Amino acid sequence: MSIRTALRAATALALIAGGVSAETITIATVNNGDMIRMQGYTDQFTAATGHEVEWVTLEENVLRQRVTTDITTKGGQFDIMTIGMYETPIWGANGWLVPLDDLSEDYDVADILPAMAGGLSHDGTLYAAPFYGESSMIMYRTDLMEKAGLEMPEAPTWAFVREAAAAMTDRENDINGICLRGKAGWGEGGAFITAMSNSFGARWFDMDWKPQFDTQPWKDTLEFFVGMMSESGPTGYATNGFNENLNLFQQGKCGMWIDATVAASFVTNPDDSTVADSVGFALAPDTGLGKRSNWLWAWALAIPAGTQKEAAAKQFIEWATSKDYIELVAANEGWANVPPGARTSLYENPEYRKVPFARMTLDSILSADPNNSTVEPSPYVGIQFAAIPEFAGIATQVSQEFAAVYAGQQSIDEALEKAQAFTTEEMEAAGY
Repeated sequence: MSIRTALRAATALALIAGGVSAETITIATVNNGDMIRMQGYTDQFTAATGHEVEWVTLEENVLRQRVTTDITTKGGQFDIMTIGMYETPIWGANGWLVPLDDLSEDYDVADILPAMAGGLSHDGTLYAAPFYGESSMIMYRTDLMEKAGLEMPEAPTWAFVREAAAAMTDRENDINGICLRGKAGWGEGGAFITAMSNSFGARWFDMDWKPQFDTQPWKDTLEFFVGMMSESGPTGYATNGFNENLNLFQQGKCGMWIDATVAASFVTNPDDSTVADSVGFALAPDTGLGKRSNWLWAWALAIPAGTQKEAAAKQFIEWATSKDYIELVAANEGWANVPPGARTSLYENPEYRKVPFARMTLDSILSADPNNSTVEPSPYVGIQFAAIPEFAGIATQVSQEFAAVYAGQQSIDEALEKAQAFTTEEMEAAGY
């Protein structure tokens, strides 16, 4: 029996056993490659179950805004939402999500990587199933590194990265030594600069929840970032997020890119990337203070409480985040293109272990500790975010101040002063 036939049979049996009538479910998701790839296989889910799927595909910042508004107002627009490690435990604690505590034995919840399951749970209950998990790492052009006469260490420092970026920059040929996120948004440029700041010794709050933007480590982070990007980054980096930098790298316009480990399959795919045969990988940089600048994240599927289509939604989540789905993609598109970072079994699979970025992805995920993300102690869980309800609004505003620095509209000191004042005001108003 083929994987496809087996998958259809298993899902159809689940449908019959569950007595679920055919539904049309609406899914809000992010416009990245893995989620768009999933949409291409949805007809197989429909054939197996009778359930139709309507997709609402949105840019990352817009997705966060739409699903947050919908769940807080009980709008009921979506039966499944694509959310992450920030929202899931908070929304689960509020009773806004359906617990995923009754998934089938075949689904094998225990196979989900502990870092991913932990980040998508509240009080030990899973509230979202990871479609893929990620950390962040360096992706670099091996040919340009060699041309520069340098060799990338497996665990480089920021000082080396800046030196290499300058050496690889070739303005006449439109090659930027490094491409990094500057785009406003707490999960876009905000996520990058927060993860980077951890490695410079910065933190969002001290143990009394006092904002820390008026400290030297934050100034050091921004001065280093802006200096390096001015020397070696692309013009207009203040508006570049994940997708913009992915396009630049695939077009051969970046020497290095530090971003989500999930991007590795895209930059090494010869159908999409002009530099697919000359990409290397390394851990995200540090400054010698004991923390690297990599994050931890999962894009996951969750069911808002109150949906009338809970049973059908659970069937879709089981299908889309299953071992069988991984095998389906592998059979059609090769192991390098399966959704990574969610299941232990994937990294035990000898075929997947041949994929050039598999080990570095897992090493990056395992090195990220959301319970101990900063050099000085901090009161929050999270690496590129602080897992408190107020964070998204505050960090969106702070990221806009930083983006204004990148665009040359204000100074670093001005941005940090505004960030400190705004965050202090919001945290006091929230009762911290």
